[in-house]
Amino acid sequence: MSINKEQLYLTCLEKVNSQINKYQGKLDEINEYNEENNMSSEFDEYGNKGEMLNEYEQNVEHLDRAREMKETLANIDHTHRSEVVRPGSVVETEDSYYYISVPLGEVQMESGSKVYAISTEAPIYKNLEGLKEGDSFQNNGKEARIVGLY
Repeated sequence: MSINKEQLYLTCLEKVNSQINKYQGKLDEINEYNEENNMSSEFDEYGNKGEMLNEYEQNVEHLDRAREMKETLANIDHTHRSEVVRPGSVVETEDSYYYISVPLGEVQMESGSKVYAISTEAPIYKNLEGLKEGDSFQNNGKEARIVGLY
């Protein structure tokens, strides 16, 4: 069974856009609450930033990461069939699919297949990089073989 690479790309993009909307929505809620309650982003009377400011900063970080993932996806040629494992490749092993793209983890396809969207920073990518169909590699101490490369 092979994976529809275009559908996989669009599914990942949809997940990233959903994350962006979620974090932007949280930031908007916090801003609205602060405006309604005339809150300041300064330190509280105990010299702490305050729980809300910490939450705001965390959401800004999450939003930045999601936007970086969207940019990474935009720069991937998802129509090219790879001869070697590289960003944009879909790697099929005996028991898993890996999409070298962004760190989204498990992506459920409409066909029922599961694909692991991983970044080039993932340890498994270091074992896969530059390999070809038919090559073997180590994954969690076990040998695996690439049976398809798209």
